[in-house]
Amino acid sequence: MIKPMVRYRDVRKSFGNVDVLKGINLDIAPGEKVALIGPSGSGKTTLIRMLMTLEKPTSGMIEVDGIPLWHMEVNGRLVPANEKHLRKVRKNIGMVFQHFNLFPHMTVLKNCTTAPIHVLGLSKKEAEERAVEMLEKVGLGDKLDIYPSQLSGGQKQRVAIARALVMRPKVMLFDEATSALDPELVGEVLEVIREIANEGKMTMILVTHEMDFARDVADRIIFLDNGRIAEEGPPEQVLERSNSKRLKKFLSRFRAG
Repeated sequence: MIKPMVRYRDVRKSFGNVDVLKGINLDIAPGEKVALIGPSGSGKTTLIRMLMTLEKPTSGMIEVDGIPLWHMEVNGRLVPANEKHLRKVRKNIGMVFQHFNLFPHMTVLKNCTTAPIHVLGLSKKEAEERAVEMLEKVGLGDKLDIYPSQLSGGQKQRVAIARALVMRPKVMLFDEATSALDPELVGEVLEVIREIANEGKMTMILVTHEMDFARDVADRIIFLDNGRIAEEGPPEQVLERSNSKRLKKFLSRFRAG
């Protein structure tokens, strides 16, 4: 049996008195592409922010490639992870945010080389070689010495994708990667993500409202509702053949007009 690349076991998350995730059990296989859909507040972003170690689970276990993320083994028992352990496991995970999060005072090239130099310990030369390769992959090989303020939103997001890919993560997370973009720029970013997905090697989790894109790219779609996995399956099953009234109501918003 194939070991999951990502595993959630009874993961719960509360903010004060609000239960955002209510016992998530989920295995994601190596190389699998999973789209997370659902209404605002259903827990989609929280689910992947915990994987990026930006939010700590209230309870439960998360594993990445067989290694606990928020726990570590000491003398044969699991204890809360320290910062060193979190950093080590986090190296396997890349994330592309809604709002790019580029360093405005750094060139495109430097944005993409800082983490591999300081986190992975690469030489400047090796980091730059990787960065140039990935920037060419996303169609920005001619923008190395440009600053983010000189780029369109779509170009900024493509730099953010290249920056994540330079780290060669085992898992890539996309949190509504096109929601902050003008409509005419969405397609160029989706095309880059589609190309990465089609290469097939990388495990990908995509929070998205782009249903046609989810149908094209995902091996499995998961519908989160009120902090629980309400429906999951192949794209055609979830988007076309579900009997869930909640899911049908959610999807109807994307079919209007």
